[in-house]
Amino acid sequence: MTGWRLGYIGAPTWIADACAKVQGQFTSGATSFFGQKYRCPCLAVGHDAHARNAGSFPPAPGYGNRYLLNEIPGMKVNLPQGAFYIFPDISSYFGKQSGSTAINNADDFCEYILHSAHVAVVTGSAFGADNCFRISYAASERELRDTIRRIGEVP
Repeated sequence: MTGWRLGYIGAPTWIADACAKVQGQFTSGATSFFGQKYRCPCLAVGHDAHARNAGSFPPAPGYGNRYLLNEIPGMKVNLPQGAFYIFPDISSYFGKQSGSTAINNADDFCEYILHSAHVAVVTGSAFGADNCFRISYAASERELRDTIRRIGEVP
């Protein structure tokens, strides 16, 4: 159920109330469709089942492809520590131009990659990382390698 934005909190009322205030300002969150109802079976399986599944999404694709991204000149890539995203720092591209396209920030870079490499990535500015973009490695190794190749081939 990746990306379904499900969650809950068990906390003292004063903390839950504060969280509700913050959550009310979010523009995205828990899905409005049946995901809320169907989360219950996932919660009911117990901690042991979740612990067994914790390693079922191997870090290898992200770990290995981090190094493929590092081979693209100008990218500085972190080692993923949690989710299935990589946040390459692309600030070395800022102020550069390709044809009539100027890359002045991560938003420009993401737009350029979308139109030039046909790869959709998300600007890091949406996550407080203005010098980065976010790319998911929740895909097959073949898809990841092809995606990274296409990004690397963009002038």
